[in-house]
Amino acid sequence: MARPARGQDVLEMAQSLFAKATEADELRTLQAVVFPIAYGMSTQETAQALGRSPRWITSARNAFIRNAGIVKKTSKEVRNRAHMTKDEEGAFLAPFFENARQSGILVVSGIHNALEQYLGRRVALATAYNLLHRHGWRKLAPYKRNVKADIEVQEEWKKNSPNASHTSQKNGTDLAPSD
Repeated sequence: MARPARGQDVLEMAQSLFAKATEADELRTLQAVVFPIAYGMSTQETAQALGRSPRWITSARNAFIRNAGIVKKTSKEVRNRAHMTKDEEGAFLAPFFENARQSGILVVSGIHNALEQYLGRRVALATAYNLLHRHGWRKLAPYKRNVKADIEVQEEWKKNSPNASHTSQKNGTDLAPSD
């Protein structure tokens, strides 16, 4: 016979948090705590009822017990490999944004170098772009064609240029038979 599920001391707290749960993961975590203790369900039965693995059920219940009922993840856990908090990032980028407002241009290489110096180690250039993206900036790329270009003039040039007959030969219309 399997040993009884631990966590009797947090059962009432988990049951009271059911009404306050706002996210599905929160609710599943609470169910992973309550089902085995209150209803005597095994880990396998709880996993099948919640649509999660037995390993997830055990981890969720143990984390709830260990953290004394805190279900939601902190902002640091949500941003898995964050180098700084969102506020620290904002403070770090503030002088660059001020320069950008005055000059009209934001130079990513300068931000990247300053970020490496601030962190004391090398980071990928994408890290700087991701940092900017989180704060509402994006990479601007040039247009593929000049906005002042006149398409009609370009098409006319293609038709009447000295190489126009050369292009029709590529299509196979003016090719002579090979011997």
